[in-house]
Amino acid sequence: MPITVNLDELLYQRRMSLTQLAERVDITLANLSILKTGKAKAMRFSTLEAICRELECQPGDLLAYTQEGEA
Repeated sequence: MPITVNLDELLYQRRMSLTQLAERVDITLANLSILKTGKAKAMRFSTLEAICRELECQPGDLLAYTQEGEA
């Protein structure tokens, strides 16, 4: 999929666990894990907003687009 999620990097930079973020954003750990692994097919804007608020980032920090064939 050409959209990648950089959640691992942001969590590492902020020294926050996935569990902590799940609690702060009020999303299940399972759903956040699906997002983190890139297996999610969609994300609500309210979820994106909450993640960006808690990680103090912009949507572009969390999501990246790569064209097919790029690494």
